[in-house]
Amino acid sequence: MVAILAAALLALGCAKSPGEEVAFDPPSAEELYLKGVEIMEGSPILPFYRHKNYQAAIDAFQEVIDNYPYSDYAVMAELKIADAYFDDARYEEALSYYQDFPELHPNHERVPYSLLRSAMCHYKRARSANRDQRPTREALKYLDKVMSVYPYTPEAEDAEVIWRELRTRLGKSVLLVADFYMKRDEFQSAADRYRDVLNEFPGLGLDAEALYKLGVCYQEMRLDDEAERIFQVILENYEGTEVADAAADLIPAAQ
Repeated sequence: MVAILAAALLALGCAKSPGEEVAFDPPSAEELYLKGVEIMEGSPILPFYRHKNYQAAIDAFQEVIDNYPYSDYAVMAELKIADAYFDDARYEEALSYYQDFPELHPNHERVPYSLLRSAMCHYKRARSANRDQRPTREALKYLDKVMSVYPYTPEAEDAEVIWRELRTRLGKSVLLVADFYMKRDEFQSAADRYRDVLNEFPGLGLDAEALYKLGVCYQEMRLDDEAERIFQVILENYEGTEVADAAADLIPAAQ
């Protein structure tokens, strides 16, 4: 009986007193990181749709950084936060994280990825050829860096595809400006822009049109010899195309 009473008293002594907190081990960096990844993947609502709480994912990844700032998971969490902002179409916030990553971790293997995604943040805000092209030019800066500094990475291959698309868009923008001047009979200004297209954006599918319109400008400015030389170049390099047929009609010897 004495032994039972002693055991009961010991148990009472070990019991939690009011207001006393129970100690527990905090989640590890890996656990917090995987929690963020799981949230990023979302919860299935319909067969082909998953609800994703991007802010909750960002908060989870931020916990990794706050509690384990020197871990590898903290580094990966920085990119995951950027990805969450990007997927949520919050491109300004995403760009801030993507831009910071190469500065904070210049030798990290994911630097090419962060540069490419920086370009994509600008790409997502780029406009058609007849609108302001500043986002297009900013995207090209990052694409150029990926291709020149990290040429043998998968990111460089992706960057080249996007680079051609955006360079073509810029070339078309210049072409539209040239067309504007031509319609106003400002042929010298138009000719200057058509030459810019040929010099700055060659090989992107704009050459034939720019050449032809440059030749027309020269004709209007009574520079017949220069115009004829251009039309001959078109005939030699674009035989069988509508542009070549149009050029042939403007060459006196061919009529």
